[in-house]
Amino acid sequence: MANSGNKLTKSDINKVYVRNLFGLQWGWNYEKMQGLGYAWVIMPALKRIYKDDPEGMKQALKMQLSYFNTTPAMSHLIVGADMALEEEFGIEAENAVAGLKTGLMGPFAGVGDTLFIAIYRAIVFSIASYMALEGNALGLLIPIIACIAVMAVRYKFTTMGYAQGKKLATGFADKIAPITEGAAILGLTVVGGLIASVISYKLDLTFTMGEVTLSVQENLDKILPCMIPLGIVMLSYWLLGKKNMNSTRLIFVLLGLGMILGNLQNMLNWLVALF
Repeated sequence: MANSGNKLTKSDINKVYVRNLFGLQWGWNYEKMQGLGYAWVIMPALKRIYKDDPEGMKQALKMQLSYFNTTPAMSHLIVGADMALEEEFGIEAENAVAGLKTGLMGPFAGVGDTLFIAIYRAIVFSIASYMALEGNALGLLIPIIACIAVMAVRYKFTTMGYAQGKKLATGFADKIAPITEGAAILGLTVVGGLIASVISYKLDLTFTMGEVTLSVQENLDKILPCMIPLGIVMLSYWLLGKKNMNSTRLIFVLLGLGMILGNLQNMLNWLVALF
């Protein structure tokens, strides 16, 4: 059902901002990355929105604990839009929010890493260092001033994301189903694209006949690029559907499978070289 009327206050938004400023990376892990921190960040908003809906709160929190990873400075835009959508539609916005998070975290990470890490650090700390080496005390203040400026930008991102999310929610209130479907498709597209960039396993297996050398990996790529990464993902998806299988156990299964196949590949290379 849609939200029953528990609207967010400025205090709620400020609490989310402060938590995001300091706590997004808390509980970082290789399974969900920033997922645990994201759930903690948005908790004040969830408590307000689902104040009278305990079951909705459980479902929303479960969704917020999903995988998430982006540049912390850019995450404020996603969190702001997330709050607005859930405030308007409640748990009905679950798929839209999940798609929004998945679809935007990748592009925002690329932009954010460039602006707030590479460029920011290179300019600010280079200027501050040279001034400090010259004995200018202002070199000590420049990083502090820049940090305050970034904090202000991050607060603006929070309110901007919330405002744009409100426009999306109120402007398309009668079209939430297409929005949800579109967000889900965007999220799945991004996840599909991540397969080739995140999983980079390749077969180091060749056969030589006379002057001709045949690379197994090159021929697999001609049939379907990134066939092995896709196979690993499909196997993982299939295993996760099995009883008593979870993400942690899957990691150990993949580690064991990697060691077995790696040794098998070395053995095949030895046999090929022998004969």
